[in-house]
Amino acid sequence: MPKKVFCMRLYSEKQKEYKRRHDKLWPEMRTALQEHGVSEYSIYLDPTTNVLFGYLVIEDETLWSKMAKTPINQKWWQYMKDVMETNPDSSPVSWELLPVFEL
Repeated sequence: MPKKVFCMRLYSEKQKEYKRRHDKLWPEMRTALQEHGVSEYSIYLDPTTNVLFGYLVIEDETLWSKMAKTPINQKWWQYMKDVMETNPDSSPVSWELLPVFEL
């Protein structure tokens, strides 16, 4: 199964709020992720840099690529844009990491 690994950046002083929002992830967002082939999704924070590290396992790239356009995902991006760096379309500014080693 393909893996997606990426980083994003929080605004200063927004670490607790970011975690609080994810602790209360909307059920419809959780369902949409699963419907778009996500079987595992973890996000980690480096509190010294405010960099988030995301890791997810997906069923396939085609199914996953449709997630960004869903109404619930668009709503989530709007909800999160006050706590993190975002693009003009409200998607998080993110950068993918390249695999180097896996055991």
